[in-house]
Amino acid sequence: MVATWPAVRHVNGNFLAGPAPDYGEQQSGDYLQLVWNYWLPGHQLEHGRNPFVDPYSFQTESDVRPNPQGWLLGVPFWPLERAFGLPWAYNLVLLLTFLAAGGFTCWWLRSLGLRRGPAVLGGVLFALAPYRIQQSTGHLLGQISFLLPAMLLALERRRFALAALALTAIPLSGQVHLALGAIPLFAAYAWVRLPRWRGRVYALGGVLLAITAGELVQHLVIATSILSGGRSIGSVRHYSATVADFFTRSNGSGVEQFVFIGWVTPLIALAGIVVTWRAGRSKLATLLGVAAVLPMLLALGTHLPGYETAWHHFRPLRYPRVPERLMPIACLAIAALVAYAATRLRHVGLVAVLAVGLAADLHVRIFDATAAYTNDSTYDAIKGPGTLLELPIFRPDIDLGSVYLAYAIQSPRKRPEGYSTTAPQTADGWAKRHHGLSCGVGDVPTYIRFVAIHRGIYKRANYVGDRCPAAAEAMLRRQGFHLLARSGPISTWQAPWPATP
Repeated sequence: MVATWPAVRHVNGNFLAGPAPDYGEQQSGDYLQLVWNYWLPGHQLEHGRNPFVDPYSFQTESDVRPNPQGWLLGVPFWPLERAFGLPWAYNLVLLLTFLAAGGFTCWWLRSLGLRRGPAVLGGVLFALAPYRIQQSTGHLLGQISFLLPAMLLALERRRFALAALALTAIPLSGQVHLALGAIPLFAAYAWVRLPRWRGRVYALGGVLLAITAGELVQHLVIATSILSGGRSIGSVRHYSATVADFFTRSNGSGVEQFVFIGWVTPLIALAGIVVTWRAGRSKLATLLGVAAVLPMLLALGTHLPGYETAWHHFRPLRYPRVPERLMPIACLAIAALVAYAATRLRHVGLVAVLAVGLAADLHVRIFDATAAYTNDSTYDAIKGPGTLLELPIFRPDIDLGSVYLAYAIQSPRKRPEGYSTTAPQTADGWAKRHHGLSCGVGDVPTYIRFVAIHRGIYKRANYVGDRCPAAAEAMLRRQGFHLLARSGPISTWQAPWPATP
């Protein structure tokens, strides 16, 4: 509740997400990609189909693509969506990820021998870590970061199969950049905390399983996507954080560069290193210190001397354009170190006071209540089979295309568009070739049976006036399309030809 306050007060009929302008239809944002990906597995199972693929997006020239983001959190989402509807299901899953992050961290710290008060403090700090909150507004990275303390807990309790599953779930969910840090953390923690070689060998099995999962995602998703050639160093430079960003409470520099760690919290974490060391756990203190500092250094990206050289010679660094993606590891390490520092406070009341103070130190207002347009009459008017085209057309990695995912849930059918940074290269080529349709230039292909025009998105994309949507409607009339329905900024149209197989 604290992490999403005050937006959580308006949760009914709204999505908890980052703020976005409202143009009379669904606001764009990465959260819609998560809503779509969480919804798909249950929908597919209900129709007796493969729950691990997306059979609708980019379906003109591309093969059916995997949906790695949906399988994990899609499990609780499915029954919640059936019971409470789409917005409530997404919001409840989101809130559950905060509980999981705090709960697993507390449980892990308790397994290390910390008293209940400091352990709860550590759990609260990880759950309220500003970077986690920011990423949870629409990125799976923030929402599944609870897997980090879960895997360490399983290692600590010698539940090696569960530890391997928690680690492997990170790359298998498509979070391969986080896996680049999670796998070394897993291996190092096993080396430090497991005294016997048998346990270390079991942990090595988990490492190999996670690497295999990462290679599988690379082969099935990334290798044939628009990301296959990696990112440019210019993109990395654009998203690199500065030292000042670690101490700036607002995200004025950009959502991705938001890496605020508090003003007092890091100082207490430094004290936690000393406390942990003096408690006879020098190896653990060193590991937590490195886990806190190294992701922050890498978050500086091209502002860090030597990063560009490493980028050119270490191929995995070329794929993510956002070097801050390892920050959840730093957030967890900082939370653990603060918890160790709090063990010096003998009275539980003092720990509670510290918890309140640090919660205030970390507090940020990031979430907003975004209206959910889940029952649009224009999409209800689309009946029968056929491929749907939505205008204006965007390249698949442009987030304005996420709007169409919300309406796709209402009318699931093949579409040449979609929103994904790992979209097939063929989908990107299709968008480039047919972009002129947005302004009425060219002809709609005959494999398209339905067209939806979103005038609100035209405005959001800075199209000037009504010239382009009006020209698009004139193009449709010229080809014999007839109007199905018009409501607010959205209109839907049907072609004079039948659906193609």
